[in-house]
Amino acid sequence: MNDAGLIRIGTSGWSYPKGEGTWNGYFYPPGTSHELEYYSRFFNTVEVNSTFYRPPDPRVSEGWVRNTPDGFLFTVKLWQKFTHPAMYHSATGEQAIISSADVELFKRGIEPLAKSGKMGAILTQFPPSFTADAHGKHILKAILNTFGEYRLAIELRNKSWSDDPATSGFLREYNACWVQIDEPKFDFSIASEVPSTSDASYFRFHGRNTEMWWKGDNETRYMYLYSESEIDQLSRQVSKASGNSKITFAFFNNHYKANAPRNAGDLIKSLQLPFNNFRDFRLPE
Repeated sequence: MNDAGLIRIGTSGWSYPKGEGTWNGYFYPPGTSHELEYYSRFFNTVEVNSTFYRPPDPRVSEGWVRNTPDGFLFTVKLWQKFTHPAMYHSATGEQAIISSADVELFKRGIEPLAKSGKMGAILTQFPPSFTADAHGKHILKAILNTFGEYRLAIELRNKSWSDDPATSGFLREYNACWVQIDEPKFDFSIASEVPSTSDASYFRFHGRNTEMWWKGDNETRYMYLYSESEIDQLSRQVSKASGNSKITFAFFNNHYKANAPRNAGDLIKSLQLPFNNFRDFRLPE
């Protein structure tokens, strides 16, 4: 498939069935039984977050392929065992010692996406504590070498990476995309803009809920709706990046009560891109 000039806009995850921030009744009509199929009527890409917690079962990945139209692209978040060893240990009680079996387990899980042509990228997200010291650079290099057959998007959150001029050149060596993130800013935060390092661009919009960023939970932290002026700002950034990229991904992670698909639709309109089933797309004000 020719990716030249493509802009792909979607959300980080598509299934939020429970809790205060559910999408049911906000994005999904009552009784929706096939959420991914419904989601793909409006958007041409999605970022899979469940793969961060466990490698996908190939049968599940095959189902994703079947339930989406031709041309739909998935990006998948790399398993936390590779990027968040402390979180992995807390969740499982096991040390995050990486083996070749772990690598093969993850690759086998995403193989149906790759074989079908619906594999967009692997998102490799690191925590703010991941710094550009010798150990951090060793870990990053190992991941780039291990998963180099895929398009890689690298999300770094600590300013030591953007403060180090060697980072951009290092990522360019592997044609790895440096993820541009929008989120609340703190003393340790990475620069607001990072250089282009590959033939792809990748944006993640987490919202700007500074007040709840640390004291909130996985729902209230992302309780944020981008305003029209903020969408215009993001639109200019995405448009600029797409001019120098074969493909551009932009995902909204402000998932609380379906703010993410609402803002994804806003960005599509701001960029004047075709909007699938636009007349059927309704979200509450």
